[in-house]
Amino acid sequence: MAKMTLEQLRKFREEKKGNIARREVEGKSIQIIVGMGTCGIAAGAKSAFDAIVKSVDEFNLTGNVAIRQTGCMGLCHVEPTVEVVMPDMPATIYGKVDVDVAKEIVRRHVVEKTLVDKHIYDRPAVDIVEK
Repeated sequence: MAKMTLEQLRKFREEKKGNIARREVEGKSIQIIVGMGTCGIAAGAKSAFDAIVKSVDEFNLTGNVAIRQTGCMGLCHVEPTVEVVMPDMPATIYGKVDVDVAKEIVRRHVVEKTLVDKHIYDRPAVDIVEK
C-alpha cells in the first residue's frame, strides 16, 4: 500500500466521520433503513443504499436524516427493501428499490411528503408468522 500524505489522511478521516454521522439516530427525526441481508445485497441493496446517501446529501438533509442498514426484513421476494420512518407520515416499507426508485423515495417521500405508491410493501401479518 502506498503511503498517504497528511492531507490525504485528513480527507480520509473527514469522509469516515461523515459516514458515521449519517448513521447516528440521536437528534434526527427521519430514518431511512435499508435491508442489507444476504438476499438484499444479492438483489442490489448496496447500489440503492449509495443512491440514498447521495440523494440525502444533494437535498442537504444529512442533519435530519439517519441512514441505517438492517438485516432481512422478511420480504425476500421484493428485495432490495427500504423502510422510511418520519413524523407525520406512516412508517413505510418500499420494495424492488433500484437506484432510480431510491432517489424517488428521498425526493417524494422525505422531501415532498408523498408516498411512492407502486413500490409500497409491508411485513407479513403477525398472525401468520410462526413464533
